Amino acid sequence: MNKTFLTTKVTPVIVIILCCILYASGNFQMIIAALILIIGSAIEYKKELFSSLGFQRKRINIKSLLIIAPLLAIAIFLFSGNVMIPIVTYLTGQPMDYSVFEPYKGNLPALLNIFIYMLLSAAFAEEIVFRGYLMRQFTKFFGSSKISLVINILLFGFLFGLSHAYQGITGMILTGITGMFLAIIFHIRKNDLWFNITLHGFIDTIGLIYIYNGWL
Repeated sequence: MNKTFLTTKVTPVIVIILCCILYASGNFQMIIAALILIIGSAIEYKKELFSSLGFQRKRINIKSLLIIAPLLAIAIFLFSGNVMIPIVTYLTGQPMDYSVFEPYKGNLPALLNIFIYMLLSAAFAEEIVFRGYLMRQFTKFFGSSKISLVINILLFGFLFGLSHAYQGITGMILTGITGMFLAIIFHIRKNDLWFNITLHGFIDTIGLIYIYNGWL
C-alpha cells in the first residue's frame, strides 16, 4: 500500500467515518466536522489545501459577492417562502418547526450572538463540509458524469436536510432542496466556495431578519 493511496483514498474515508461517529454520538457540531475535514484535506492536498476545497483566490469578485450573491439569496428565499413552503407543508401536513428560534424574536442582543455563530457554523462550516469537501470527494471517487453529478447533488442535498432535523420533516425537506440548489450553484460556478459561503450567509441573514420580526 503506497503513500499516495493512503493520502488520496484512505484519508478521506477515515475523516468521513470520524464525522459519522461524531454524528451518531449525539454530539455533532458542524464546526468540529468542518475542522476534521480540513485536517483531512491538509493531509491529502498539503499546500493546495484551500484550493482543494474551492477557496480560489482568483474567484474573489466584489460584484459576485456583494451584488449577485445577495440578489440570488433574496430570490431563493422568496421562492422557498412563497412556493416551496406551502407545497411541502401541504404534502407533509406539518408546518416547519421554528421553536428553536423563539428566543431570538425581538431580542437584538441574542440575535447578534446567533448571527456570529451562524456565519461560522452555517455559512462557512456547512459549505466546507457539504460542498467544499463531500461534493468534491464524491467527484474524485465516482467521476463527473451526468449520472454521478445527479447522485452527488441528491445525496448531499438529502444529508444537508437531515442535518436540520430540528426543523421537523417539512424543514428537513425544504433545507434539503435548498442544499440541492446550493450544490447546483457550486457546480455551475466551477467549485467557487467563496460564492457559496457568501450566498449561504445572505440566505441565513434574511432568515434571521424574518425571525427577529416574527414574520416566520
